Amino acid sequence: MTSLENVTLLSCGSFNPITIMHLRMFELARDYLHAENICEVVGGIISPVHDGYEKEDLQPSDHRCRMIDLALVSSDWIKLDSWECNQENWQRTVNVLHHHQQQLSNNNNTERTRLMLLCGADVLQSFAVPNLWAESDIKEIVRSYGMVVITRNDCDPLKFIHESDVLYRHRKNIHIVREYMKNEISATHMRRALRRGKSVKYFIPDAAIEYIRSNNLYGCQDKAETLYS
Repeated sequence: MTSLENVTLLSCGSFNPITIMHLRMFELARDYLHAENICEVVGGIISPVHDGYEKEDLQPSDHRCRMIDLALVSSDWIKLDSWECNQENWQRTVNVLHHHQQQLSNNNNTERTRLMLLCGADVLQSFAVPNLWAESDIKEIVRSYGMVVITRNDCDPLKFIHESDVLYRHRKNIHIVREYMKNEISATHMRRALRRGKSVKYFIPDAAIEYIRSNNLYGCQDKAETLYS
């Protein structure tokens, strides 16, 4: 019997703040890849974006990394890696993939581990936004690494693949994981709820909520009593 290829899943993003859906994506992807006998998932990496990324309400990376660390306390296979946010400047996703693949190659001298990009279908959709992604980067990501894409209600990843020559050419490297238990949690909605003093319990890990409260992040000052209610 041929052994399956070892794979580590990499998720890039702002994680501003991290939510339970960010964590669920890893579990969904691993279940799918194992059930389909595609590969053996041996690890997961969360890589928060550099502070230089132009995004509204982006908290400093030290806060975002601390919340991720707290959220991952119960995980025995997903870890935080702060290389991306510790660089001097914002890094393209393909550069982050290159770095982590090199790290995996250096750390696994006997058995090769391949890196795959884990993301939501909205990332796949963003490939079509003019001037957002370099076509050479898209090609490198899908050809050399591959993607595991978690579906969302408002996105049709198969349509995106069909409409893109690059994605269609490398479609066998793009694994679509359909999420039947719909859960449209977004960090944008969480930030809005925090600003308005609404409860985010069960959407964000409790330890991360406590960190947000203690550091008055996302405009939640004087509204701490509502975060857990």
